[in-house]
Amino acid sequence: MIRSPYWKFFNYFNKLSPFQIIVFYYLTAVLVSTFLLNLPFLHKGGVHLSFLDALFTAVSAVSVTGLSVITVSDTLNTSGYFVMMFILQFGGIGVMTLGTFIWLLLGRRIGLKRRQLIKTDQNQTTFSGMVVLIKQILLLILAIEALGAVILGVYFTQYFPTLGEAFVQGAFASVSATTNAGFDITGNSLVMFQHDYFVQFINMLLLTLGAIGFPVLIEVKDYLTKKNDAYIHFSLFAKLTSFTFAALVVVGGLLIYLFDRSHFFLGKSWHESLFFALFQSLTTRNGGLATMDVAEFTGPTLLIICVLMFIGASPSSVGGGIRTTTFAIALLSVIAYARGKSNVRVFRREIHQEDIFRSFIVINTAIAITGIAVVLLSYAEPQFTLMEILFEACSAFGTTGLSMGITPELHGAGKIIIICLMFIGRIGIFSFLFILRGKVSRDRYHYPKEPMIIG
Repeated sequence: MIRSPYWKFFNYFNKLSPFQIIVFYYLTAVLVSTFLLNLPFLHKGGVHLSFLDALFTAVSAVSVTGLSVITVSDTLNTSGYFVMMFILQFGGIGVMTLGTFIWLLLGRRIGLKRRQLIKTDQNQTTFSGMVVLIKQILLLILAIEALGAVILGVYFTQYFPTLGEAFVQGAFASVSATTNAGFDITGNSLVMFQHDYFVQFINMLLLTLGAIGFPVLIEVKDYLTKKNDAYIHFSLFAKLTSFTFAALVVVGGLLIYLFDRSHFFLGKSWHESLFFALFQSLTTRNGGLATMDVAEFTGPTLLIICVLMFIGASPSSVGGGIRTTTFAIALLSVIAYARGKSNVRVFRREIHQEDIFRSFIVINTAIAITGIAVVLLSYAEPQFTLMEILFEACSAFGTTGLSMGITPELHGAGKIIIICLMFIGRIGIFSFLFILRGKVSRDRYHYPKEPMIIG
């Protein structure tokens, strides 16, 4: 019996692991996005977009990074803006989330295979409630984006000449901030609003809601909508994620101010310094939006921002990086070991040894990947300083989108390196490690253990 090529493909596809299938779906999303962004009728008159630039923009959009070799407002027309917003939804909410929702709208049954893919894409630990989770995530994010679009659209009528332009700007800004994409159609991020604290506050709120993690949003929603006699128990994930997220924003803002108080913040009022420092600290979680040129900061401040971008957002959110819980568990493990404790405890709970082991795997792999990228970029782009390259690499891996202005000047090799970093940052370290991983098999025997000298 002769098998068709399609049968062979689906037979091979069904043998792939969930991690490999997720990577395949994201690659497909990148290729489709590249095709869409290359459509001439989405461009402004006289604009030509090369394949590599379209690919770079597509990866940046699907990974919701925001690094761009083009200026969106100078390249795309209004129709292009809406296509870009559609791509940002796939990148931010997740390919499996939107795909499953469309599947449900078509009246299709969600089988075990698709539930397993949802579990992998959303970093869940169990199969229970997958469909409900997808519905809640989508409805929450769309409601947040819609509310943000209305608020910003109405407010932007004082900045833009027509009602239509104001609401297009408001809608794009809301989607970009909620998905932590970092793209803008103002032409210069949020610099024009650096003294408008209302616009900054709304964007900071949207950035937080996107980066804090979908499970946290759902638990907060359940708490706010509970009945009077209902008891809502916040999970350890929600507690640790929220505390770590808030601590990183506050400590990051404080360090940014302290390191630059006699430079960038010199002569600025207390409220200007407060918003500049807090906004820059929060946008490093994965936001990529900026109210000033980060190149104005001193070296120590830029290094702090690099660390914050490397940590990134929370798991099961729109963000990348090693994730906040990974950083928190690793830090708690070091503290526990220094205090002579054999277990890691937080909020009256103990962390599984497997989670501790996984956290250090993520951190070490991420350092190796980013380090290799910095070396390669230094060789491919010798015209840039080491700080500029390190900043760009951390921004790409953390899918943040902040830049010291070198992105449009990258050569072909440099663009490809950044593309790879953005893609790895979006799919996550474990998906990257499991791309070539075979089936898990238990060891049939063990060798004798022998102690090693460490440290």
